[in-house]
Amino acid sequence: MKADPAAQRRLLDLAEVDAELGRVLHRRTTMPELAEVAAAEQAVRGGTDARVAVQTQLDDLDREVARQEKEIDAVRSREERDRSLMAGGTLGSKQLTDIEHELGTLLRRRSVLEDDLLELMERREAVEMDLRHAAVELDKATAALTAATSRRDENLADLDTTQARRDAERVKVVAALPEPLLALYERKRSRGGIGASLLRARRCGACQIEIDRRELAQIKAAGADEVVEHEECGAILVRTAESGL
Repeated sequence: MKADPAAQRRLLDLAEVDAELGRVLHRRTTMPELAEVAAAEQAVRGGTDARVAVQTQLDDLDREVARQEKEIDAVRSREERDRSLMAGGTLGSKQLTDIEHELGTLLRRRSVLEDDLLELMERREAVEMDLRHAAVELDKATAALTAATSRRDENLADLDTTQARRDAERVKVVAALPEPLLALYERKRSRGGIGASLLRARRCGACQIEIDRRELAQIKAAGADEVVEHEECGAILVRTAESGL
């Protein structure tokens, strides 16, 4: 293929633009903030689950405390009724003995219930402390997520700006290139390599391999408008005064 030497040199501008666009794409998928955000999101999920679990424990204890208090109140009411009957002075001897026996049973029952309630309240206090701790940890995780997300978004905004500028530059460079030369460049680049590079001091700028004498002789013999390619990596070699030919 033949192409004006000036058009070939413009391939270097296009390659530079594409190289930065490639760096932008790489940065979008590898920036540390992405991992930070993912880790922070996981921490928030874990913190939320932990808080929900502790809150569930606390709710269960609250229901158990309420049930226990209700049962204690019922026993107290029964005690008060028995004492009222005993104070009324209308009971017979057997009835009085039965009520005294029942009252003793109620007192023992209330004592057990109150001990159980005290234990429940102590457990509730410990779980409440766990809940406060879980809330603090969740707040920390949420703050870390907010900060990481902000840094990620700032970086993405910078990358968007760079990409928009380079995309605009690419449109201008591409418009000035002959279609056959551009198509060859795009084919080279589509294979995962660099489409074009400067031949500097007998070294390929794409793969950094020094060109051997045989190939270098062929390049020297080629006309200025001949499009030459590096046999090793396939990149279009753009020749300038720096090529050392």
